[in-house]
Amino acid sequence: MANESGPDETGKTGPGKSGERAFRDDDLERRRRQLAETLAARRQSEGEGERGAKSGETTGYGQAVKLSSEFIAGVAVGAGLGWAIDRLAGTSPWGLIVFLLLGFGAGVLNVMRSAGVVAQVDPKASDKNAGDRDN
Repeated sequence: MANESGPDETGKTGPGKSGERAFRDDDLERRRRQLAETLAARRQSEGEGERGAKSGETTGYGQAVKLSSEFIAGVAVGAGLGWAIDRLAGTSPWGLIVFLLLGFGAGVLNVMRSAGVVAQVDPKASDKNAGDRDN
């Protein structure tokens, strides 16, 4: 029932005093601001990373065309050399078969190097390693 000073606890949303509720609201507001700042910083850093990646490197479609053309070129050069050797030497299917397989291997190796799976061969680095082994 209501007394003379006002309603009797009507509109109260839950247990506790109004001081506790104000404390929780302040804490929630502080955490919300901290989360908003963190998200804004993360969006900004991701945006810079995407701009740098798109401008400095090829896109996914361009990378796919590059890798497939390197593979096809390796196979085609191998087949062409094998066919030419067969025509000159008269070893009809064997030159084509051998060089087609060598071209296939070279194409796979080129694709793996371009994709970064296999390290590039650096003659200067191998000379340094040979000098280190001698000492």
